Amino acid sequence: MSYYKIFKDINAIPRPSHHEGQIADFLCRFADTHGLEWQRDSENCVVIRKPASPGYENHEPLVILNHCDMVCVAEEGKRFNPLRDAIEAETVSIDGERWMRAKGTSLGADNGIGLAMALAILADKTMRHPQLEVLTTTNEEDGMSGAERMSPDFINGRRVLNLDSEAYDEITVGAAGAFMQTARLPYTKQRMPEGYLAYNVSVSGGKGGHSGVDIVRNRANAIKVLANLLLVAIRQCDIKLYLVNFNGGTAAASIPSSASAKVVLPKDDARRFESLVTQCDEELERQYAGTDGDVTAACEASVWKAGVVSEEATHLLLAAINGIPAGPIEMLDTQTAMTSNNIGRVVQKDNMFEVSTHTRSFDNAAMENIAMQIRKIFELSGADVETVMKAPAWKEDPDNSLVNITCKTFEDVLGFTPKKVAMHFVLEAGFLVEKFPGLHIASIGPRIVEPHSVQERVQLSTVDNIWRVVTELLGRL
Repeated sequence: MSYYKIFKDINAIPRPSHHEGQIADFLCRFADTHGLEWQRDSENCVVIRKPASPGYENHEPLVILNHCDMVCVAEEGKRFNPLRDAIEAETVSIDGERWMRAKGTSLGADNGIGLAMALAILADKTMRHPQLEVLTTTNEEDGMSGAERMSPDFINGRRVLNLDSEAYDEITVGAAGAFMQTARLPYTKQRMPEGYLAYNVSVSGGKGGHSGVDIVRNRANAIKVLANLLLVAIRQCDIKLYLVNFNGGTAAASIPSSASAKVVLPKDDARRFESLVTQCDEELERQYAGTDGDVTAACEASVWKAGVVSEEATHLLLAAINGIPAGPIEMLDTQTAMTSNNIGRVVQKDNMFEVSTHTRSFDNAAMENIAMQIRKIFELSGADVETVMKAPAWKEDPDNSLVNITCKTFEDVLGFTPKKVAMHFVLEAGFLVEKFPGLHIASIGPRIVEPHSVQERVQLSTVDNIWRVVTELLGRL
């Protein structure tokens, strides 16, 4: 069974984080169709077990690890409901190479391609392999609760091949930890003052991207830019501005490509405010030329006559966002962040602003220190702060036998030796190595570019080559 056909089937099933019931149903049906034993837990994690092929019964079992959720984002103006709509993929040619991308949304190659490969292995009747446990976890992208709450007897194997990497020429042997928080800042409303005008203000057109992989690429955080713009209007331009609403971003793990607000301000300050937005737009063009050149700031006159967010709550929200770092905080080397933070999402509902942040670091102590500073800023603003996830960093022994056999298989099959690297994204490995003593993990995958964004795409030649590596590796293991 083709892994591309399986990937298409997977993408027909809505599977944003926290909503994995349908894809878990699909996995269980898949196992039944192929006569395989399966187990499903209360978090919708599924393990499918396949007996060893003849002659391999006495070999150590192998776990093939993927997650089934995805970050669902859509381009501005596209009608897309991630709880209902399928992902529509298409193949395009870029610089002579074939790539797959989605039509106006994220693709879900992270981690749907790896999952499709694992299921294709389960369906294959001729492949040589030891006993297999295909483990599929849930909520990897927004809390890792599936891995965190997994029963310590859910799997038996202690060798894990993870297919959730986006760097084709690398083996991931380490990953940053993560600390995700949601702050809920309540606000009261007041009557709109006399002599005030309304404006819709937006920062849009950014590339967005993965808040770990892309955090060092000098991309605009639209939430941060918009909050800073409005705070400058209040503090430096002395414009008595009130929020009506403020929303931006789609997920804690994604750099927000857009954010918008409706504000009211004195009609006498209208021209100064419009001029300030124009200056911001020009500054964005200078600051992000070459890295995020399409990001813009704009405003347009609007109509509003109802209540507005109180002056105090307006200031507290904007000041809190302005005081929180967004981007690399410390570098590990010239290309990789040691510690970073992302402000991924602001949602306004029920007289409350919800702000999601995602802190990452290879240093667990540094990560927790930054997270506690962020928490303090929010709490001083009157917010209630919830810890959504605290995942430990992971570091594998780069010379263990699993990693070395994987490297040798790359050399023999593809003719190059992959680099052993630690990546500034979060893998479930940190939870799993604590839960399952003696676990060793090697993480590989095809080349996936711009995950967690509408530009997400996967290079098809690398998918086919990773498949060749994996199928050869199974025989060698």
